[in-house]
Amino acid sequence: MPDYQLETDLIAAGHKRIAGVDEVGRGPLAGPVTAAAVILDPTAIPAGLNDSKALSAKTRAALEEQIKASAIWSVAHASVEEIDTHNILRASHIAMLRALDALPTAAQAVLIDGNMIPHGLTLPAQAVVKGDARSLSIAAASILAKEARDRIMAELSQIHPGYGWERNAGYPSKAHKEALARLGVTPHHRRSFKPIHNILYQEK
Repeated sequence: MPDYQLETDLIAAGHKRIAGVDEVGRGPLAGPVTAAAVILDPTAIPAGLNDSKALSAKTRAALEEQIKASAIWSVAHASVEEIDTHNILRASHIAMLRALDALPTAAQAVLIDGNMIPHGLTLPAQAVVKGDARSLSIAAASILAKEARDRIMAELSQIHPGYGWERNAGYPSKAHKEALARLGVTPHHRRSFKPIHNILYQEK
């Protein structure tokens, strides 16, 4: 289970507000990539925070409410167009930087999930591999990011029914790939991703 040790170390080094940052949505064939930044209140950390992938939908929804009620937080996105223009890694970093910029109270140091610090981040930062399983702040960010992105994909599934986005969130499930073959590519599909690119250009 994640703990608050990395945050405690940064606080001991003189940084008061520590933001955990995580993103979701690198792997899907459709939809934006979404990032969240969370500064937990050390005196009011919701119980049960964990990597969003390890939690049930019901638990994630309950924790999302608790995080939003007790922490400083923000959620941001990078669009399909930005993913196709830059690449998915850079787009995910753009979303992370936007989430940090959108915090209503600025962070003084940052814990970033993964092994890279986004280019352009000027705050003191530490990359944490498997951070959502190690840091409570990153775990909280993973929950907000996943809940926000899942809602976007569920809304898009109403506009483009048949792809199962309300269930697969745009990931390349069997049903999603079968729907692509049957229904074709939507404006929300990532054209730079090989399966989509192949469909668009298979006749050329």
